[in-house]
Amino acid sequence: MQVFELKGELRTDLGKKATKVLREEKKVPCVLYGGKENIHFSVVEKDLSKLVYTPFVYIVKIMIDGNAYEAVMREIQFHPVTDRILHIDFYHIFAEKPVIIEVPVKLKGFAEGVQAGGKLVQVIRKLKVKALPANLPGEVELDVTSLGLGKSIKVKELSFDNFEVVNAKEVVIAQVKVTRASKSVEAGDKK
Repeated sequence: MQVFELKGELRTDLGKKATKVLREEKKVPCVLYGGKENIHFSVVEKDLSKLVYTPFVYIVKIMIDGNAYEAVMREIQFHPVTDRILHIDFYHIFAEKPVIIEVPVKLKGFAEGVQAGGKLVQVIRKLKVKALPANLPGEVELDVTSLGLGKSIKVKELSFDNFEVVNAKEVVIAQVKVTRASKSVEAGDKK
């Protein structure tokens, strides 16, 4: 998994007025949870664009007053009209403690069902995985080459060495739907 470095400033004033002043200075208030105590800090808004507006998932190395913290982004709040980032919650991670994080799903291969006229549909774009920080994947790659017409890949069919998928077992990740074109191909084969 890739590491994203972020520089933050410790916050001492935590009220609404202080937060409003921060946002006027183009800074975003943040909180780091999961350690011995919560750490309130702020970061420059433009520094977050490559972290937030990307399909990738990162381990974030946050530098606050000379101290480094490794974290994952837990929750982000946007302004309902302007879409500016209002607040971010980070979760402090430790090398010996497993963490649950959502990672993108990438499908590879040319499904047999698509070759027969079906349509490949990716139902889920992200999966929740549980692993030690060193074993967190950047993405979950699934091979759909052997997926036939009307068939699907479910969470219960997946197994990995270094991490565990924690979504519900019956959740469908990808499937090949039967289309009119594939029905006509099948009807033509029967004649």
